[in-house]
Amino acid sequence: MSFTVLIPARLASTRLPDKPLADIGGLPMIVRVAQRVQGGVPPATRIVVAADNERITAACSQHGVQALLTRTDHPSGSDRLAEACDLLQLRDDEIVVNVQGDEPLIDPSLVMAVAELLQQRPEASMSTAAHPITYLAEFQNPNVVKVVLDARALALYFSRSPIPYPRDDARALPSPLPLRHIGIYGYRAGFLRQFPKLAQAPMEVSEALEQLRAMWHGHRIAVHVTPHAPGPGVDTPQDLARVRQLMASRA
Repeated sequence: MSFTVLIPARLASTRLPDKPLADIGGLPMIVRVAQRVQGGVPPATRIVVAADNERITAACSQHGVQALLTRTDHPSGSDRLAEACDLLQLRDDEIVVNVQGDEPLIDPSLVMAVAELLQQRPEASMSTAAHPITYLAEFQNPNVVKVVLDARALALYFSRSPIPYPRDDARALPSPLPLRHIGIYGYRAGFLRQFPKLAQAPMEVSEALEQLRAMWHGHRIAVHVTPHAPGPGVDTPQDLARVRQLMASRA
């Protein structure tokens, strides 16, 4: 199948300055992400970094990664992706997969799975992924986003709270195991253009989860369940040190 991978990259980061350009084994992190995805998707797949700063586009160009310069005043990553769809002149029915620019250890097969799922599920406006939670502490952690599904593997709700709540024993994991949401999304370009224009949902504001806006407006989200947890992302200097160590050990 043919689809486009968009990787948003914003230079400003409060916890890790110049995060997309952080060195990992001699390459900027944003280049590492693009190369990681490229290694596991069909050759026809277009991989594009949507950046807010010329330093990022220059680093990408230096290493053969396509990059677009987008506006600096976008309030969210979805707005940046919508602009990238327009700059690339994507048709409304084309599939776009949003891969975060701070996931240098992302599994490329997950990118393919999310794209294929959206192609197979015309009733869904978006696709995403999740994996089983096996530790109670993760289930109870508000920084871990949970998702519950219906019988057709469409999302019913995303929450920072433990869902479904184990009423009979709050000290145990529900059975079957609850699901942790993985922050990768598939869209059709037409919906991605529409999404930033939708009014914010009250539950989105409360939970600080943007995907709830789509659900509040009646859009369905198909969820691919993988048995494997994703590799660690990079939000802090400590995360960066961990990923550098992991990649060095694999090399």
